[in-house]
Amino acid sequence: MTIVVILLFFLLLVIGIPISLVIGMITVLYFFTLGNTELLHSMPTQLFSGLNNYGLLAIPLFMLTGELMNSGGITTKLVKFSKVLLGHFRGGLAYVTVVANMFLASILGSANAQSAMMSKTMVPEMEKEGYDRGFSAALTLSSSIVAPIIPPSMIFIIYGTLSGSSISSLFMAGIIPGIIYGIAFIALISIMGYKYNFPKSERPSWTEVWKSTLNVLPALLVPVIIIVGILTGVFTVTESAAVACVVAFVVGYFFYKELKLGKLPDVFSNTAISTATVTFLIAMANAFGWMIAFEQIPQAIANGMVSISENPLVFLMLVNIFLLILGAFLDGIAALIILVPVFTPLLITYGIDPVHFGVVICINLTIGLLTPPVGTGLFIVSSIAEVKFEKMVTSVFPFLVVGVFCLIIITYWESAVMFIPRLIGL
Repeated sequence: MTIVVILLFFLLLVIGIPISLVIGMITVLYFFTLGNTELLHSMPTQLFSGLNNYGLLAIPLFMLTGELMNSGGITTKLVKFSKVLLGHFRGGLAYVTVVANMFLASILGSANAQSAMMSKTMVPEMEKEGYDRGFSAALTLSSSIVAPIIPPSMIFIIYGTLSGSSISSLFMAGIIPGIIYGIAFIALISIMGYKYNFPKSERPSWTEVWKSTLNVLPALLVPVIIIVGILTGVFTVTESAAVACVVAFVVGYFFYKELKLGKLPDVFSNTAISTATVTFLIAMANAFGWMIAFEQIPQAIANGMVSISENPLVFLMLVNIFLLILGAFLDGIAALIILVPVFTPLLITYGIDPVHFGVVICINLTIGLLTPPVGTGLFIVSSIAEVKFEKMVTSVFPFLVVGVFCLIIITYWESAVMFIPRLIGL
């Protein structure tokens, strides 16, 4: 019967049933086939316990921050500032896309949301300046994978909640990996720029640079307040999200005057829909994890891993290979929620820091946005940028190679990931 349930799980995914419904239905079906009604009676409790966590409150607050900043014109100011700084280099607008994504990563924290938003603005702009549309779309998608790495990060919040790891430590641990990815993509663009003779714009005057810097300072308040507040211990991650909402509103409404009160109903509606989608998935996945624990699947995997090798480096390599394959078929957040209860017990066995492992697993699953056949990022950007899916896949390949290379560095260079959390005593 277990084999039938597993086959049904993959069949439902293939025919397009949302993952949250699939894991919920499979859990109910599995316990129903066992004939143990007491387990089914406990199902509502499991659904509630998956959401009864203070740390999850940061998710809707950070989503609200992102919506407020988009509606308040703050994201536009950040993109313009990046263009003034880097637009005059060869391939300057490509550099702008990477740097702007790094700025926005500290606001949105969602790669899908960021790639969708940036595709609307950067792809047409790059095409106007002479860039290939396929390259522009691939670059926009690839550079958006830093969104879940640089704080604040929704996927770090979910991992921290599931594993019991410090969310503040995860946020700080993501800073250096995010910078590594930014530098790697800029290096790739530099090589491609001279090979394909990318265009460049005129160098701005110092007056223009100064005006743009002054104009963007209020927009930078949000990421600065979040990071500095957490570093100094002034407030927790959840409290920083609430403060960020207030600052985003003040900046958008009073400084830039682009956030109108009439936009607020749409802002709150979008936030509620996004939050409901994520929390429903978390609730269902918690029940699914309960089923996995009941079947002692984590213990079976642990025994299998230990039988292969007791070396933590080999374990990390196997996990990365497994996740890269899985990420091509399963949504990153869904995979994270399902797999964290499986892998967390193994970390003690192998002596791996759960914060370092959290960064590795989150980056790995985010790379799944770039991989066919089910990489959601490919479909989102392909649709918005009006680029054929096949062209998106070929154009994104160099960035995918660089992304995996950076993942290997981050996996085996633990001190780079843990430097900031250890420096500030988290």
